[in-house]
Amino acid sequence: MTEPIFKDMLVLELASVLAGPSVGQFFAELGATVVKLENATTGGDVTRTWKLASEQQDTNVSAYFSAANWGKLSVGLNIMEAAALSAVHRLAAKADVIIASYKPGDAEKLQVDYQTLSQLNPKLVYGHITGYGTEDRRAGYDAVVQAESGFMHMNGELDGPPVKMPVALMDILAAHQLKEGILTALLLRERTGKGRYVSVSLLDAAVSALANQATNYLVAGHNPQRMGSEHPNIVPYGSVFTSQDGLPLVLAIGGDRQFRRLCEVLGDAGMADQPNFATNSARVRYRAEVNKQLSDLIGRHNRDELLRQLHALHVPAGAVNSVAEVFELPHAQHMLLTQEQGGSGVRQVAFVSEGMAADAIMPPPHYAAHTRQVLEQLVGLPPEVIAAIQLTIDEDKSITD
Repeated sequence: MTEPIFKDMLVLELASVLAGPSVGQFFAELGATVVKLENATTGGDVTRTWKLASEQQDTNVSAYFSAANWGKLSVGLNIMEAAALSAVHRLAAKADVIIASYKPGDAEKLQVDYQTLSQLNPKLVYGHITGYGTEDRRAGYDAVVQAESGFMHMNGELDGPPVKMPVALMDILAAHQLKEGILTALLLRERTGKGRYVSVSLLDAAVSALANQATNYLVAGHNPQRMGSEHPNIVPYGSVFTSQDGLPLVLAIGGDRQFRRLCEVLGDAGMADQPNFATNSARVRYRAEVNKQLSDLIGRHNRDELLRQLHALHVPAGAVNSVAEVFELPHAQHMLLTQEQGGSGVRQVAFVSEGMAADAIMPPPHYAAHTRQVLEQLVGLPPEVIAAIQLTIDEDKSITD
């Protein structure tokens, strides 16, 4: 097995919730040592407390926290204390990458901003996620950004209200953008020997992901509206139908040849020759008619057999699965992270590359589980200093408990 790509990399995570931590887990999965700094005055990352009603309540590792914190070392410190801040500075001086998610101005107040830390470590790559950029102090919340960036307006049924997507997609999009920015900065550091500051906002990431919906407006003057699962430019694409056995399936027909093959499988080859259906542009104009005829035809077939025939002819179609059904798929099994004590997670790294292998990774850490280990082994503090810092942490916790 080849060595992990980032075996000798040290990443310091000064981030919480989802966007920043998912970047940290990405580096952890690829072999980096990722130290997650958590606020001792609040008991750590707030997502430790975001629990379902059915979750075990006497643990600080929630299902939500487990979405983005595998493979990390958790350190609990109050960096308002001089000794704790000094320890973080010493750690930053050794780090390759810092991931931060402070509101603009807060990192400077805490003395963990790029300007401060790059003086200690000129090769440092500092990745910063904000809500609205470095000049706007508003905190970024995924649901609000979904609304402000047009996603909620487009999402939902035609006659229904705007709908938030069920995952924090703006956080995830910003995380991917920050990964790309950090990797680009690391490549440039190899060429120049210098680190750099990289920032991305949730709003910018969201706007960049509007993709064809943005250009439908910018190029064609069409202001996208709610269409349920329908696609404004292609028919049938995203359309959901119900089979004879009552199961939902989706079609994603991108071309006229695929539509013809669909009609053949459904037992009505002549449908593809009708003027209103023969081309995609015609099908877009006669959307309701197309969907009605397809609904009638698909309702005569059992889903599994119909999908088997469509797949054999390379016609894009699939079952509409619940999340539970997703993890019964063979394709999803290699994306699972598991631990001996039970509980699972999902990998952040979905790509494969020659010579890469999925290595074992530590489960999400309990709060402050590695404070002493990191201060001793990575920072190099003597026992009496560690003891003093630990005493401060205990005092802070007693105030908040």
